[in-house]
Amino acid sequence: MTSKTKTLEGLTARWPGIFVAIAALGVATAVQAATAADQLYERTLMTSADARCRLFKPGVGSALDAARAQARGATLRSGASEAQVTALEARAQSKAGAAPCNSRDLTTAADRVRKAFDGYSTMLRMTYPGDRATWQADRSVSATIPIWRLSQPAGFGADRLVFGLEGRANQMRAVVVFADAAQPYTARLVLRDTLRTQGPYLNARNAKGLAANAAPRNASRVFGAETRDSAPVTLLPAGAKTGLSFRFPRDAIDAMSRLDPREAATLEFVFTGRAGQDVVRRAYVEVGDFAAGRAFLR
Repeated sequence: MTSKTKTLEGLTARWPGIFVAIAALGVATAVQAATAADQLYERTLMTSADARCRLFKPGVGSALDAARAQARGATLRSGASEAQVTALEARAQSKAGAAPCNSRDLTTAADRVRKAFDGYSTMLRMTYPGDRATWQADRSVSATIPIWRLSQPAGFGADRLVFGLEGRANQMRAVVVFADAAQPYTARLVLRDTLRTQGPYLNARNAKGLAANAAPRNASRVFGAETRDSAPVTLLPAGAKTGLSFRFPRDAIDAMSRLDPREAATLEFVFTGRAGQDVVRRAYVEVGDFAAGRAFLR
């Protein structure tokens, strides 16, 4: 970790030599000259400057914020700790706060950001690959047809689901199909509690699947589903004809956005067993670039 620490600490001495090509956003290949930490520092600095000085149109500003969130995830995946990343972001915010809004450096940097992100801000779809799973983001909206705006499919045993944000209101849902036509009476979303833990639980990350990267129950927040309905056909897993839809509270969206991209969220589907006791089936989704995808939708 020593070399990564030096890299992170060495970024505060310079103004960004802005900025990036579209490829650096994850569409193709990353810009070779910049590390993930470089990109996080630069993008955090410019999003902070934009919040104070209103440098960009909303579309460019949201595109920049999505790229910042993706760089944050890449920096964590590279081995930096949450504390190191938070400190890096704080230094970038401090430097942005010290720059006059009409300074030459800031004006030059803002011009380069506009050129880099103007085209990106008009894109309708993005793919965010993770270690084990992929988020698909879609800015399209429909007044009449429910569609996924940010989604990740998952399988658990013979059962299948799609999880993510749906519709114009970006509601968090899990749409699930059970191979045996079982009918759970509720669902729960279990996420690590960032206020009670110092970081993610990454146990044997490359050996045991996503379940090994889910936080234990005593270190988690549990969000119960607010609704249970028949799922619209447009939200079902590929090839499915019927399924159930569970909607989760909006607080769960913010909670998931704060998690490490390498960890897993747990979905629990609860059934009434033969003896009256609860029977639970569990599925796991990778947090990945959920925060970046959410920012992209804005």
